[in-house]
Amino acid sequence: MHARRWTTRAAVTVAALALTSSVTGIANAATPTLTSQQTSTSRPFLADVDYATWQRDVSAVVATARPYIEQRTAGASGQRLAMVLDIDNSSLETDFHYFWEYPTPAIKPVLDLVRYADSRGVDIFFVTARPGIIYSLTSYNLKKVGYPVDGLYVRDLPDLFGEVSAYKTEKRAEIEAKGYTIIANVGNKPGDLVGGHAERTFKLPDYDGKLS
Repeated sequence: MHARRWTTRAAVTVAALALTSSVTGIANAATPTLTSQQTSTSRPFLADVDYATWQRDVSAVVATARPYIEQRTAGASGQRLAMVLDIDNSSLETDFHYFWEYPTPAIKPVLDLVRYADSRGVDIFFVTARPGIIYSLTSYNLKKVGYPVDGLYVRDLPDLFGEVSAYKTEKRAEIEAKGYTIIANVGNKPGDLVGGHAERTFKLPDYDGKLS
């Protein structure tokens, strides 16, 4: 997600969720439920992005990734394999839901792919441009909607002043330094995927920047 948008969104989200947590506890917080069609038409900045089209385009990418995961993990016993994912509009439907709709729903085709990879012995890592202040909220959200999480990387204060692509490349290198081979890197922005340190990349749609 773009840094400027995250600065605003994160501040509002933290304030809103802090208030909710103080009243009911974050694990039991009640949130309004809207259908996918309702959310896709109620966000002004998504006027040009159709939810059903987006889901179909995401599914098309996932359809190419699943057989690769199956083939790559066959006979890989003893290897430390990893899959790295961006979060916003790559793992969670961030731009299709208001900030108070917490936890943000998973992108189902991606969730199914990740669970499949996990079942094949692949460890799952998330590398996001989200700031460290919402690490706990992000971790809770991912696990609550069903993602296995073997590692979550968020940006610390010094990272906020650098290029997102360089930060994400650095974190993938750190994962490799732990002995992993990253067989797949999934994101919806070019900056999620450049820089190497992954055998294959899978680009989800962002429609020329219309999705963060």
